[in-house]
Formats: sequence, structure tokens, C-alpha cells
Amino acid sequence: MDFRLTPEEEAFRQEVREFLRQELPADWAGADFFGAEEAGDSTREIGRRITKKLVERKWLAMAWPKEHGGLEASHMQQLIYNEELSYHAAPGGGGMGVAWVGPAIMLYGTEEQKQRFLPDITSGKVTWCTLYSEPEAGSDLAALQTSAVQDGDDFVINGQKIWTTGAQYSDWGWLAARTDPEAPKHKGISTFVVPMDAPGITIRPLVNMANQTGFNEVFFDNVRIPKENLVGDLNRGWYHVAVALDYERSGIQFYARARRTLEQYLSLFQEQHAAVRRNPQTRIELADRYVELHVGTWMSYRIPYLQSQGAIPNYEASISKLYGSEFAQRVASTGMRLLGSFGLLGPGSAYAPMAGQIGQSYVQMVAATIGGGTSEVQRSIIATRGLGLPRG
Repeated sequence: MDFRLTPEEEAFRQEVREFLRQELPADWAGADFFGAEEAGDSTREIGRRITKKLVERKWLAMAWPKEHGGLEASHMQQLIYNEELSYHAAPGGGGMGVAWVGPAIMLYGTEEQKQRFLPDITSGKVTWCTLYSEPEAGSDLAALQTSAVQDGDDFVINGQKIWTTGAQYSDWGWLAARTDPEAPKHKGISTFVVPMDAPGITIRPLVNMANQTGFNEVFFDNVRIPKENLVGDLNRGWYHVAVALDYERSGIQFYARARRTLEQYLSLFQEQHAAVRRNPQTRIELADRYVELHVGTWMSYRIPYLQSQGAIPNYEASISKLYGSEFAQRVASTGMRLLGSFGLLGPGSAYAPMAGQIGQSYVQMVAATIGGGTSEVQRSIIATRGLGLPRG
């Protein structure tokens, strides 16, 4: 593939940058990648305003077909858009609804479901969460036990989900549940859309090690949803989930956000020569991170190229996700080593460099190699589907 942007693509990048320059406050620092759920009221208001403007421009789901509210923009344009929003830590946007719920409904949903759900996603009216992981089903997601039993014209859902990002703010949930307990575990799962205010749903926020409450436990106690909320074929949900995860893993957000962080590191230590003299390894470590940044960025650029050729990236998306999440951890670790004890200072401290983001990011990034599929799972996918190695 040719990694160079066309003049039209470069012009679009400049258009997105100018849009963000106008819409974000001049002193905008933004939330860390994993801290967006902790945004305060002012940040949420900025996010709502930006989302409204994105809807007006039809940028919220620009790569979607025009019939569903998109612009049929190229996959590369979508990547450029995602890259710029992530680099600038811009709040707002379509979230999970645009990233993988909508594409899954377009691929597997009925015409009625497309008409019902897709317009609300592209208009920014609703927020989605993803209901996959369970206390006993994380990396081995096919071991999930939350059940959906058909009862007349309804499905009755019972069970528990965990690590559900943003459930407390979501209107709808994208649910994977077991519909055939007698079938092999990969063949008895179905996917549903669930209103998060349905009777019987209880949402309980979880406090993570960064003292944030973006994750939640979600409990289902005889929750009834109409059978029309089943998406795709009954008991074929594992394949829908796998495709949705590929969409999740093909983003550039790790690299875009890390690029901004590394630029902040460089600016900080160009001003603090004494810190570099105390730790001469600093220069080599920063250089290593920049090399890795370019490697990862170009890997993620290959994903939209494959999509433009009609392919759904699989092991290629796992490569980008694996490298990106581990790279993000290395960036955070580098920041802590560069700052020493000052890295322990958190947001709110008058003495904390970079407003305390480095120490906060160091703790948050522990989850980077777990959420969306652990590094071990990614390596297994790469080995079996990418290299053709036998299963262990």
C-alpha cells in the first residue's frame, strides 16, 4: 500500500484540525484515553456541543452508507478523523454505537432494525454500551453464561455482566447471551439490543485502581425484551461478536493519543535540562518510543487499506491492538521514569508536571492490555489465523 495521503485526504485532515481548533477551548488538555468516562459537567457540555456539530456535518458516522446517515467517506478519511479527535482528546462523538454496534446491525440486522436503530446513532441521540464480559468469562468470552430464554414473543434475560464501560450513561446495550445451553459454547450464543432502563436491570459502578468509575457491573433479573431485539440468526451470535471486536481493535487511538503525550514529554524535558543530565538514558528511551510510535501508526494505517479492498481485518487488527496497547503502557512507564517522584503527583497538585496526567495515565494503562481482548488472546489470534500455527 501507499502510505502517503492524497491531496484530498491531507485537506480533510486540515479541515478536521480547524474544526477542533474552533470548538475546543484554547487551553484544552483533554481527558486521558481511559479517563473520558470521568469527565465533569463542563467537559460533557463541550462533548454534547461537538457531537451536535459533527451530526450537522455528517461526520459522526462518515464512513457509513448515505442511506443510513453517513457520507460514504473512505476508510482512510474515517481513520484521519479518528486520529485527529484522539490526538486532541476531543469529547463527544458516536462512541460504541458508531464504532461497532451500528456496523454489526448493518451486517446482520433486519431492515426494521436498521430503520429503528441506525438513525438514532448517526443523529447522536443515543449512547450505547457493550455487554460482553462476565465474572467467569473474560478472555474466554465464549464461556459466558448470561441466559436469554425465549418465552412466547419475548426473551427473558438473567445473569451478570462486568467491566461494562459507560453503562450508567447508556440508553442501549449491545448484549451477547447464551440461548442454547446444550450447544458447544461457541455455537449457543446470540446477540441482542437491550434498553438499559428495562425493568430488572441493575447497574452498579466499579471503582478501578485509578479511583474512577467508568466500569460497571450490570445485573439482569428476569429482564424481558421482545424477540424483535434479537440481531442476526439465533445461536450465531459468536460470529457477530467476533466481527464487532475486529472493528474495535482496528482503531488508531492508542497511537494518536501517545503522539500527543510524547510531544508533551519532549517539550517538558527540553525545558528541564537538569532532569536529562541526571538520567542520560532519557534521550534513548524517548527515541525508542518515537520509533515505536511510527511503527504502530503505519500498522494501523494498513487497516483501512484492507477495508477499502473489501476485507474485514482479523489478525491484522489484533496485531494493531496488541502492539498499540503494550506501546501505550511503555509510553506511560517512560513518563514515570522521566519524572521520578514527581510522577506520583496527581491531578490537582500545583507541583505536578503535565497537570498530573503522567501518574494517572500510568495507573490507567494497566487495563490497556486487558480491555477489548487481552494480549494473550491477541497473540493466539495472530499465531493461528495470521501464521497458520496449530492451536496449542
